[in-house]
Amino acid sequence: MKNLIKYTLFLLVTLNQSCKKCDECFTPPEPFLFEIVDKSTGENLFKNGTYKSSDIEVIDSLNHQNVKFAFLDENDLNLIQINTIGWKTEKIHFQFKISNQNIFNLLVDAERVSQDCCSFTRYNDVKITNAEFELDSMTEIYQILVEL
Repeated sequence: MKNLIKYTLFLLVTLNQSCKKCDECFTPPEPFLFEIVDKSTGENLFKNGTYKSSDIEVIDSLNHQNVKFAFLDENDLNLIQINTIGWKTEKIHFQFKISNQNIFNLLVDAERVSQDCCSFTRYNDVKITNAEFELDSMTEIYQILVEL
């Protein structure tokens, strides 16, 4: 009987330790940041007055609806920020216009993933079309190069 109790206790302790316990974590998707610059001078076109932030329009090309965005002008940043991509698995196609002129298109294949007790967004594909661009790997800011 003693051996049976010992064996049962050993089995319970072993099973309890082998069960994976974790606290779930949630990592929100990273925002997309865009700086619109003159291709030849590298100058920010909002900062120099060529464009006005009130003339920006971001349109979802798939459902023809306006997309929420923020214009970050504090500390002379002058960046367009999109926070709506990657909260769920989705494919998006956004058109960025300034004064009714198409500046660039953004295509993203985002996948919401749960792994090792954490959920996060995996960007399977990110494409910018209709414009030349550079991605600053340190700041994760896309510089859209506009030819005036």
